[in-house]
Amino acid sequence: VVNTMGSVGQPPAVLGGMIGSALVGTFLGILLAYGIVEPLGGLLEQKVEDGSKELQCIKTTLLASMQGYNPTTAIEFGRKVLFSTERPSFSELETYVKKK
Repeated sequence: VVNTMGSVGQPPAVLGGMIGSALVGTFLGILLAYGIVEPLGGLLEQKVEDGSKELQCIKTTLLASMQGYNPTTAIEFGRKVLFSTERPSFSELETYVKKK
């Protein structure tokens, strides 16, 4: 648009091409921003949040233990922080702990 405004004295055929390329560049920028960059940013944000859930689980379990809750209850607090798709059931967790 800036180049086009600087070339106002050019013939209409040249101005038409410049305006057309400015519009194509604008629409391409909008398409890339909303179609690629924003979804990629959302995906990266989700990956970071998923990775921090494990640390949140550890922190919650340790804090509950430091507050004086018994170990089973402290582990339950930590287990509840995890996503339901990744959260082990109480019986799965109990059998795993008993094996150790």
